Amino acid sequence: MFLSHRLLGVAALALAFSANPARAQYSPDRATALEVRKEFLTDLDSLHSKFSALADAIPADKYSWRPAPGVRSIGEVLMHVASEFYYWTPAVFGAKPSPVVEGNKAALDKFEKMSSKPEVLKHLKEGFAYGRAAVSGLEDSKITGTQKVFGHDRQIVEMTLDMTDDLHEHLGQLIAYARMNGIKPPWSK
Repeated sequence: MFLSHRLLGVAALALAFSANPARAQYSPDRATALEVRKEFLTDLDSLHSKFSALADAIPADKYSWRPAPGVRSIGEVLMHVASEFYYWTPAVFGAKPSPVVEGNKAALDKFEKMSSKPEVLKHLKEGFAYGRAAVSGLEDSKITGTQKVFGHDRQIVEMTLDMTDDLHEHLGQLIAYARMNGIKPPWSK
């Protein structure tokens, strides 16, 4: 609960300047940027723990299950998350993405198709380790500026919220997929 209140405070701060049309001109002070990075890494740890627990709990034969044609399978969603650990997690902070997956649609689609349980478990672990280390290792001065993302200047602090929002969305998606297959998330009571 304490973490939720802290994240809410950080989110409110980020929204205060992300709603401002001049957001690209605003740069949070060093202390704010460091706190945002710390909270981002804490949330990333929690997300990784849940993704890994769910990936372990889902039987290998269910990794190809999808709720409808044309929708990512369980394994593909998990590999999508791994690709975000490898690529987007470092990229939003201005760190170098992993060479394991390129940031173009064809490479990302190809990566997601390697969705067997052993591949998923390997890449969730290695992608998370890479992304976390890349963000943790950045010089403090590099996390207070802007990043060019999808052709637009975006605040790094703002992008951390977008990144965790997206990962939480995929966690909810996977929880729904698991429950549709009679699998209870391991942390649920």
